[in-house]
Amino acid sequence: MAGHTENAIVIAAPMELVWDMTNDVSSWPSLFSEYESAEILSEDGPTVRFRLTMHPDENGKKWSWVSERTPDPRTRTVRARRVEPGPFEYMNIFWSYREVPGGIEMRWEQHFHLRPDAPVDDSTMTRRINANSAVQLKRIKDLVERAAEESA
Repeated sequence: MAGHTENAIVIAAPMELVWDMTNDVSSWPSLFSEYESAEILSEDGPTVRFRLTMHPDENGKKWSWVSERTPDPRTRTVRARRVEPGPFEYMNIFWSYREVPGGIEMRWEQHFHLRPDAPVDDSTMTRRINANSAVQLKRIKDLVERAAEESA
């Protein structure tokens, strides 16, 4: 069995602002509440390789991994994957953006499978990702909409 999540939110802001803010990986520690740092390791054309480090968990452990993402501004999609998958056998993420009534719908689809020795199974991780995605999407919506208001 593999894990799959799909979460979306509508952001009342121009496409360019939503696209630019959410694809600026170096700003993710301000955009996402869970990341302590985002270090750009390399760029090859549109593909960015980076290290994300989370804030310490309840036991003081900082989780960190390397990912790659390739945005396509023409199709308003992003393909991403964990290069250092950690407890995952794989983790692939697809972001899509589209104009809808009321703004821009930003959608995250995550496909993953945890290793047999991971501390949780795919079902538990699916619940965790869905719960956290709701928090992060709301935060991003608020920050991008605030930036849109300030630039108007």
